[in-house]
Amino acid sequence: MKVIELIKIALTALRINLMRSVLTMLGVIIGVAAVIVMVALGAGAQREIDRQLDSLGGNIFIVMNNHRRQGTVAKARGTIQKLSVKEQQFIETDVPGVDRAGASLRSQGQIIFGNINWRTEIDGVDNGAFIARNLNISEGREFTDREQRSAAKVVILGATVREELFGAGEALGQIVRINDFNAKVVGTLKVKGQSIWGSDHDDRALLPLETVRKRITGVSKHSPKSVSYIAVKILDGYDMVLAEEDISSALRISMKIPPGESDTFRVRNMSEIYAANAESEKIFNSLLAAVAAVSLIVGGIGIMNIMLVSVSERTSEIGLRMAVGAKPSDILTQFLVEATTLCCIGGFLGIVSAVCATFLIESYANTAAVIEYHVIAISFLFSAVIGIFFGYYPALKASKLQPIEALRHE
Repeated sequence: MKVIELIKIALTALRINLMRSVLTMLGVIIGVAAVIVMVALGAGAQREIDRQLDSLGGNIFIVMNNHRRQGTVAKARGTIQKLSVKEQQFIETDVPGVDRAGASLRSQGQIIFGNINWRTEIDGVDNGAFIARNLNISEGREFTDREQRSAAKVVILGATVREELFGAGEALGQIVRINDFNAKVVGTLKVKGQSIWGSDHDDRALLPLETVRKRITGVSKHSPKSVSYIAVKILDGYDMVLAEEDISSALRISMKIPPGESDTFRVRNMSEIYAANAESEKIFNSLLAAVAAVSLIVGGIGIMNIMLVSVSERTSEIGLRMAVGAKPSDILTQFLVEATTLCCIGGFLGIVSAVCATFLIESYANTAAVIEYHVIAISFLFSAVIGIFFGYYPALKASKLQPIEALRHE
């Protein structure tokens, strides 16, 4: 019997019990869709992490204040030495392998243009931060040395802030109000996108470091030149482990931390943070995909059950086919084709459901998802294998029926 004829017979049998066939396919549909969606979310997360590493650079350290403790004693705010411009200069000039170090002073504020009011993150930066943090100018320019020294009222806007304030209009040369002073827009940043933690890298405004210190955060009595963190970019090909050790040693010397005392700073390798997060995402999504695959097995068991019922209901039909010359192998093949067809249809509907679900997730949940074609192919193939595996026993049982006994069955 030709394969096409067998498929037609299988479709006819499935159509006769349409509702039962649809309910049987649900396990396969849900399993295939869940596996594809989970793998797509994992691939999307990995792509986003790769994009973040490309944007940030894999050879960057972030040095931050660690002001909660010194040694084993908790310290009050303002009593521990903080990172300052001096440490930034020391790292840049005295630590081998450093390409550029840039200091930043973090704050927040309101930016107003016309009747539009936008709250955003405000970073006071020195010019070294542009290279150290891979901040690229889209329009305009960086700050001049004179603007840095004089705490000039100039600002560079991130892509999100620029869009919110000006839309399609011109931003360069416009005057915006930041908290209680006016500033001139001298540049805009290229788009960097969201971080893996969901924060918007483009929702920020950059001002000269001393402008933020004198006009927004205020000058600290205990640490007049303090900064929030220092970004350190290492030369390509330089040993990152050795660089981290050198930075830590240099900071202890610069900050005069006695032997035995805990560091008042933290050095974080950004590439390691992203890599660790990527591994966690991979493990988590693999577990979810494994759980989703269980539903395929459950669906296969359901198909075995339905096929056994079908054999019981169609015993007379099987006897009649054998009486007119059908071989046991023909009966076996027929029921295997029915089970496989049932699973393949379920697999196809599962793929369609996964594509729709992925589109909805990307559109409304603001989460990256990448459907990989080889995963679709493997999922569809696996659904067919499920049909063959779980349909074999019912098909074998049907093929072993004796024609006379089958014809007597009612």
